[in-house]
Amino acid sequence: MDIKDIKVNDSRPMNGLAVLFLNILGTIATILIAVLGGVIGSKGHVALGAVLMIVGIIAFIISCMLYGGLRVVPPNHALVLTLFGNYYRTITDPGFFFVNPFASAVNPAYDRARGEAEAKIKAMAMTNSSAVPAAEITEKKSVSLKAMTLDNGIQKVNDVLGNPIVIGAVVIWRVTDPTKAVFNVENFRDYISIQTDSTVRNIARLYPYDIVDDENDENDDVKEKTLRGSSLEIAESMKVELEKRVEFAGLAIEEVRITHLAYSEEIAAAMLQRQQAAAIIAARKKIVDGAVSMVKMAIDSLSEEQIVLLDEERKAQMVSNLLVVLCSNKDTQPIVNSGSIY
Repeated sequence: MDIKDIKVNDSRPMNGLAVLFLNILGTIATILIAVLGGVIGSKGHVALGAVLMIVGIIAFIISCMLYGGLRVVPPNHALVLTLFGNYYRTITDPGFFFVNPFASAVNPAYDRARGEAEAKIKAMAMTNSSAVPAAEITEKKSVSLKAMTLDNGIQKVNDVLGNPIVIGAVVIWRVTDPTKAVFNVENFRDYISIQTDSTVRNIARLYPYDIVDDENDENDDVKEKTLRGSSLEIAESMKVELEKRVEFAGLAIEEVRITHLAYSEEIAAAMLQRQQAAAIIAARKKIVDGAVSMVKMAIDSLSEEQIVLLDEERKAQMVSNLLVVLCSNKDTQPIVNSGSIY
């Protein structure tokens, strides 16, 4: 049955302190009735004494059972209760309350932690029965409404170009509807973890890790999104996609951040060489552009000032020499001609 078919009871339950005070008075009264019945029976009124004792004992048992209905809800927690297998109510306000004593709290995380602790105790009891530890369960029966962090870890995926990459993400999430979180999925913690893995994989495969075509670098208008260069925008896309998937479970996504991004080991070295080659080519291109500009400026200045008149052959030789000096990646050793250049 879907949670849509359940009428959620969010009304505030009875005050626990008032019920506790009245129940204590009732417990004392039942004890007095039972004692009074014993006294009356000892004075010869056996029937009346027996009735008072039976009523007192039954009332005492009922009074003791009512203590089981007292529940404490911490701040930023919610208590989802069921009664005989049916949904009973959800308490989201912090405080001390009284509910049906037979109602039981439901929290898949608590049930799982308890099952794992019991399994651990059984396993250790089979190996050494004299050293069985006590069960340590950190989870509570109430559902936490606090903001929680899910570290998705690192997983290997393929980008849109088929390159294997490793990517990791952190998700900040919280429970907004504890009733849906408890009843719509088996375990909402496992559910959001699996949906995060799927979302990160599906979104990452839509974009390249980096731009392969260097021509796109010259025009920002046609520059496409990449995992490395547009991580914030892609993380926002992951957040929107993940919100749609976990809304059914009553969960809200506060933030998604990409924490790890790199090429996979098998292609990391090759991609590093490609990046180094692209950097060298870009640097050489700037050096050549600057050298040509400087050579042109030198020839134009010599011609305008009429310092020396050079024919085309000498200009070509001068251009060649200047380009060698300016474009060389090592210090050049000039040769000085003290005689005639002819």
